[in-house]
Amino acid sequence: MNRRCPHCGKQNRIPPKHLADVGRCGACKQRLPPLDEPLEVDVLAFDDITRNSRVPVLVDFWAPWCGPCKMAAPEVAAAARNLAGTAVVLKVNSDDHPQLSARFGVRSIPNFAVLVNGQLAWQQAGLLRHAELEAAVKGAM
Repeated sequence: MNRRCPHCGKQNRIPPKHLADVGRCGACKQRLPPLDEPLEVDVLAFDDITRNSRVPVLVDFWAPWCGPCKMAAPEVAAAARNLAGTAVVLKVNSDDHPQLSARFGVRSIPNFAVLVNGQLAWQQAGLLRHAELEAAVKGAM
């Protein structure tokens, strides 16, 4: 995964298992904070992150045409900020990656899942607030 340094703007390659860790920018050597925003992923990135993450992974299955998904987006972003360093938050566009939705039996969106060590630990459909998403992640730890 590539992440931009908030200090110098240079791209840094971060292995999936270190997305929740604090690091250092390879260019300016400043602190590179843990991922604190939802990360839009494809199937390959999803599998790589969920297999290798040392922290729980919260997944938001959504679609651009879905009104409740649009309402959930700020809640998912707030959860990502609050869970930075303790979880990774992924977004999966169900229209672009139907095979992932099928893998998790997603029949309605938004749909949220928590994976721990690559295994499904919790899943729920419907609009949820960030506190509920955070509680689901903490409960799965």
